[in-house]
Amino acid sequence: NAAVASQVGRGAEGATGIMARTKRTKAPAKTSRYNELRQMLEDRRRELMSDVQGRIRDVRAEGDREVLDQGESSEVDIQEDIEFALIQMKSETLNKINEALRRLEEDTYGNCFECGDEIAEPRLRALPFALRCKDCEEVRETAELRARMMAKRSGSSALFFDMAS
Repeated sequence: NAAVASQVGRGAEGATGIMARTKRTKAPAKTSRYNELRQMLEDRRRELMSDVQGRIRDVRAEGDREVLDQGESSEVDIQEDIEFALIQMKSETLNKINEALRRLEEDTYGNCFECGDEIAEPRLRALPFALRCKDCEEVRETAELRARMMAKRSGSSALFFDMAS
């Protein structure tokens, strides 16, 4: 390549120019992954916030509705409980997304807490707040299941096991 030959012909200055270009080509790959992950997390956060706000508006609007009888009142109460549970679950997911964004800023997002390897992109797309790679998560879940089975066999209550862990 003529451009490389001319850079090499310039001695140390030419080598520096090549190094600078090499560094620039490596950095965008990491920046590209960072930007892509950030966009994915922010899109998910926006989606969740919109859903939670919409559900809260719906619950408030339905709360103003007139109830005709005891059976309908009971049904409305059950429906409200379900909506509040969904809002709570989505809010918890929103908190996990915010934590993932914090980890992204700290440059720890996308790395497994157990082995340190990068978490596969398809896993992060499916579960944006994943803390472990697929293999480490399977090992953790298997160990947790085994511990629960052992607790049941020994006659310990599941509640006691949960409090101890």
